[in-house]
Amino acid sequence: MDSPIQKIEGKYHFYLKRDDLLDPRFSGNKARKLHFFLKSDLAIDTLISYGSLHSNAMYSLSELAKLKKWRFIYYAPIDEKALQNPKGNLAAALENGMELRSIEELDIDDPNRLSQLIQKGSTLLVPEGVRCKEAQTGVALLAKEIEEWGEEARVFLPSGTGATALFLQKYLSLQVYTTPCVGDERYLKEQFFALEPESRYHPTILPPPKRYRFGRLYKELFLLWRDLYQHTGVEFDLLYDPVGFATLLHHDMVDERLLYIHQGGLKGNETMIERYKAKFATIT
Repeated sequence: MDSPIQKIEGKYHFYLKRDDLLDPRFSGNKARKLHFFLKSDLAIDTLISYGSLHSNAMYSLSELAKLKKWRFIYYAPIDEKALQNPKGNLAAALENGMELRSIEELDIDDPNRLSQLIQKGSTLLVPEGVRCKEAQTGVALLAKEIEEWGEEARVFLPSGTGATALFLQKYLSLQVYTTPCVGDERYLKEQFFALEPESRYHPTILPPPKRYRFGRLYKELFLLWRDLYQHTGVEFDLLYDPVGFATLLHHDMVDERLLYIHQGGLKGNETMIERYKAKFATIT
């Protein structure tokens, strides 16, 4: 498991760790977070998880279950319109045999705070976004690759649950920066402490230029995403990466000292682009 580091030059100057080029079945960085599960011989026959209906983790877990020949049950808020014509991550996960159920049927206390695996018999429950200590096995390999690169840099990646950024800082001597994309800074700190009580292992949180509500559409983020593609030739994720770059530009950190971790998740762009075009008439 290794991904190249690309030097970006032109309007934007920075280094890019291309984890999006890892195994496409696992949406980039999910290959890191699922490394433990891929390599372990778990005595289970059913995998359960939960989260967004268009989640990258949902799709990657469906690929894991397919590979391991496990039954995969996923709980999410049900959107009947999306189910009538599934696309992107949802379509791929359903094609892989995912059984979709309403999040209201999930029988666990406060799933937003769950940060450990729960195994009952031959059934394994994985927290949303693979937010568990087992995810650090593959992230440690990412840290090793960056250390072997040998350059002094500030490392940045946007965060959902924050697990990747946290474990990367734990195993990396360089400073890791991140920004919250799902909740606010307090939410992200809570996620860090749930996985690692030692704050010295926590990455530095950069506040975004404004509060972006997760999943909502912001025209300036789409325009930034498109500008990044035009000037780098690299397609980024539309849900997390524009918030990440907006934050970096706000803090004047997009320069030759930056190593940005491209975490993949491009399968979800299909539905995001459609949503943007439907909302903003000037976007074509």
